[in-house]
Amino acid sequence: MTTAASLDAKVRQAREQLDAHVREIVRWHFNPETGTPFWLEKAKTLSFDPLKDIRGFEDLKLFGHFEDDWLRGGPVRRWVPKALQHKPIYVFETGGTTGVPKSRIVIEDHWIDYELFSATLPDQYFPKGSNWLMLGPSGPRRLRLAVEHLCQYRGGICFCVDLDPRWVIKLIKKGWMEHLKAYQDHVIDQAMTILTANHDIKCMFTTPKLLDALANRLEKEGSSIAKIGITGIFCGGTEMTSQWARFAIEEYLGPGVYLAPTYGNTLMGLAAADMPRAEDGYKITYFAPQPRAVVQVVDFDDYEKEVPYGAEGRVMLTTLTKEFFVPRFMERDEGVREKPCEKYPWDGVSGVKPFRGFAATTTVGVY
Repeated sequence: MTTAASLDAKVRQAREQLDAHVREIVRWHFNPETGTPFWLEKAKTLSFDPLKDIRGFEDLKLFGHFEDDWLRGGPVRRWVPKALQHKPIYVFETGGTTGVPKSRIVIEDHWIDYELFSATLPDQYFPKGSNWLMLGPSGPRRLRLAVEHLCQYRGGICFCVDLDPRWVIKLIKKGWMEHLKAYQDHVIDQAMTILTANHDIKCMFTTPKLLDALANRLEKEGSSIAKIGITGIFCGGTEMTSQWARFAIEEYLGPGVYLAPTYGNTLMGLAAADMPRAEDGYKITYFAPQPRAVVQVVDFDDYEKEVPYGAEGRVMLTTLTKEFFVPRFMERDEGVREKPCEKYPWDGVSGVKPFRGFAATTTVGVY
């Protein structure tokens, strides 16, 4: 049993580890020998010396807020640390329905992030050696390759579908709802072909909308998620609410299927959550993979101030890896600040939804 004193000790230890990690990452990105060209150039305009003045996480406030547009356009190699220039480099995109997408270079972070996430999955429902279905966005996004690596890391083979979310968004904006339904059917057709081809798939990644669509298709054909052999579902997306989780678990997943909700993106990696439970009102609380990423919930009117526990605010993300340093990026999401726990002795966030300042302009697609 965890006592308040033992939890406080874990929280202090996690904070000390975070401060040490911050020092290491900042020195790496601002060292002329190993550093990132973008940050080495930016250092010339700063009023402080990152190598001397950043001693812990709180000192990252000196950077102000990371600007969204810094990731739009090139040259993309300005984001590759000098010490890693010789490595094979991926570039992944986020956004880009209109205008230039944000780009992030990646070398091994997507492998590391998903290997860490793998440790949170219960083997009973995500058996080692099992094959997976990746039923989600493909193309220039890291998600497809990351889920495939997760599957391979756990000893399985990953099957994938084609899904272009940018085309989906265009269909919605044009009001072509018949085409939208046809595209969703096309994606589910692909999934059904794979799932009924005797590939012994037990695990999958998908999004709430696609999971609903798949369950409906299976029901029409006299089957279900459990009947086709799926026991573990890693699920993420903007529609991941407690109300949806309750519906999915009670109406079509049943007790034999584990639902692992996640909150993440190309910049963050994955914030994990335990399976929602009826006794907790199906509440979903996410915890970022600290110290590699830190999520804070800040006041809507003052981004320098964290909200109290239990209060709503905008999500602020800090990414801290040797490949990628992004201090204090204001996400397009809001949520409720949650207290640390024994498993994750740092702040969490629940009730994640589109930030109210952008909600009217945010388009949620078929995925």
